[in-house]
Amino acid sequence: MKNRKRSLVSVLTLSAALLISGCNGTDTKTNSDAGEKGELEDKIVVYSPHGKDILSKFEKQFEDKYGVDVEWLDMGSQEILDRVRSEKSNPQADVWWGAPSTNFNQAKDDGLLAAYKPSYSDSLDEGFRDPEWYWTGTSQTPEVIMYNSKELSKDEVPKDWDELLDPKWKDEIIIRYPLASGTMRTIFSAMIYRTYKDTNDPKEGYDWLKKLDQNTKEYSANPEMMYNKVAKGEGTLSVWAMPDVVMLKENKNYPFEFVIPESGTPVLTEGIAIVEGAKHPKAAEAFYEFVNTPEAAKTLAEEFYRIPTRSDVKGLPEWITETEIKAMDIDWNAFQEKGDEWMKYWDENIKSGDKEIKE
Repeated sequence: MKNRKRSLVSVLTLSAALLISGCNGTDTKTNSDAGEKGELEDKIVVYSPHGKDILSKFEKQFEDKYGVDVEWLDMGSQEILDRVRSEKSNPQADVWWGAPSTNFNQAKDDGLLAAYKPSYSDSLDEGFRDPEWYWTGTSQTPEVIMYNSKELSKDEVPKDWDELLDPKWKDEIIIRYPLASGTMRTIFSAMIYRTYKDTNDPKEGYDWLKKLDQNTKEYSANPEMMYNKVAKGEGTLSVWAMPDVVMLKENKNYPFEFVIPESGTPVLTEGIAIVEGAKHPKAAEAFYEFVNTPEAAKTLAEEFYRIPTRSDVKGLPEWITETEIKAMDIDWNAFQEKGDEWMKYWDENIKSGDKEIKE
């Protein structure tokens, strides 16, 4: 199983959900009818890293259907976790839509999430949800090597992670600043975990990240900065989420292509959760259900290149059904337990400070 290539729709990401023990008597809410127009609160606040295009589209659709004012904040996954933590005594968000499962598990452990079992629970495999329903998976996200196809041919680009360390790529790599990004934290943690799983020591992984830092030209403050600089050829390579690369190429005509690393890649489970103490709980449940219908999942696949976790979504694009990928064998619980420590070490001991570009 470890070395077998699988279709994306059959890749079951082993999230930390599988590694957390069973129920603790939680009173899990279940909703088969998330409310009709007029029965909900008059607004909802959504924190999400999904970006303006996705958030604006679903804001309008939800407002049209329910008459509920949607307010959203677009920021990185780790930034959301930090913000929800800081607001624990006075929650400002109702729904957290989008982040790796490891972020949601951290939030669960901190008592930041409310348990909610959605009406479509039967369509989710165990790896795509928390055992006690504190979060559920919405999409799968394989990580890839992204490159500027105007500057590099397919034959030239690195085919695997270690090839990024070749000195010929010095100042050719532009990376989204990892500490604010769930995607980048996962990629960096995966590079450490490759040897940590056998040695229980992150040293070799740290050495790998040092070599990558030597080839890195810039740590961009946000994804848009990274996209623009790679598109302009200021750097020719990055590492990022496969669905975003496909979307930028097809929707915005960016000169981007990707390589699926031959040795395997982390495949994230992106999720959704209701914030504990949400001020608009009924609207939160309705929004949770609304953005996870089969119709919404298909829209997200076709227009925004998200790979659904629901098993009952039909007619998906060929780039999903025909693409094969080898998922890394990862203990996501180790990422949850060690990720902050690893990223702190990277920030304080590895990162070249002059390469960090602030907004």
